Amino acid sequence: MAGFAIKIKTKSGQLVVKGLTPRDSVSDLKQKISSLTNIKEGCLHILSGYPPKPLDLSVTNATLESKGISSGDTLIVEEKQYNVVSEQPTNVQDSAPKGRRHIMESEMGHPGILMRKIVPADNSCLFTSIGFVLSGKVDVENSPFMRQIIAECVANDPDNYSEAILGKPNPEYCHWILKPDSWGGAIELAVLSNFYGLEIAVVDTLNAIINRFGEDQHYAQRVFLIFDGVHYDALYLEPLEGDNIQTMFLTSDENVLQQAEELAQEAKSSKQYTDLGHFTLKCLVCQKLLTGQVQAQQHARDTGHMNFGEVA
Repeated sequence: MAGFAIKIKTKSGQLVVKGLTPRDSVSDLKQKISSLTNIKEGCLHILSGYPPKPLDLSVTNATLESKGISSGDTLIVEEKQYNVVSEQPTNVQDSAPKGRRHIMESEMGHPGILMRKIVPADNSCLFTSIGFVLSGKVDVENSPFMRQIIAECVANDPDNYSEAILGKPNPEYCHWILKPDSWGGAIELAVLSNFYGLEIAVVDTLNAIINRFGEDQHYAQRVFLIFDGVHYDALYLEPLEGDNIQTMFLTSDENVLQQAEELAQEAKSSKQYTDLGHFTLKCLVCQKLLTGQVQAQQHARDTGHMNFGEVA
């Protein structure tokens, strides 16, 4: 069929797959995408639609037509990692062990414990944390891709993303969020929740609550982050038995949600938070005293130090 083409989006940019027909197979599509992106076929994670949903391409001899893939469609291509390797080993409580298979869905039948996966403090910790719960890999290169997603979604919906919501004119916001030193928060979480079609539950250690972005959309899956007032990290489930870790859960899984609620309470009671609005702070890395949110954020940008404590 002449003119058959499929657009694909990756964190590196946009590409076009040509030379296929509706009667070509899923295997043919995977080979083309793998060749264009340098992602191994076994690691391809392909999404389509809006909000994007994973495509079931396990039957490799199925035709593109039978899978509802048409010329002009846009597919989102990510690299799915099965082995989680900690780039920043700390201790057994902070890092997922090396060589672990990463579970994308609620396959785990054994109980486990929610644990923190520390990500780099580089002004993009929110995006890196979301990348980890999606792929099982700490990859700071995800951030520009997610910033571009947010800018495009906001620019295409100026009615819902007005100056009153964004705190600045829509075009100005879109320019701002693309900068690598712009911090993400509630607006960005809401956009990414909608884009990926899943609920993002954020454990707020300052207020001992869980903020659930996308809760009203009744998504089938949920991921967890933790926020201490300055920095975001990802949460994953460490099993009591077996070697697999889990970052993505069914929204019907009340057990893991209860664990997250208990974690929020424990973190607040042990003061694992930074109340930037009401306390004098001290950088626990260099011991510098700081006052208020503006000074703390500026200090973090200048030095990369992200560990703050309250000064009585």
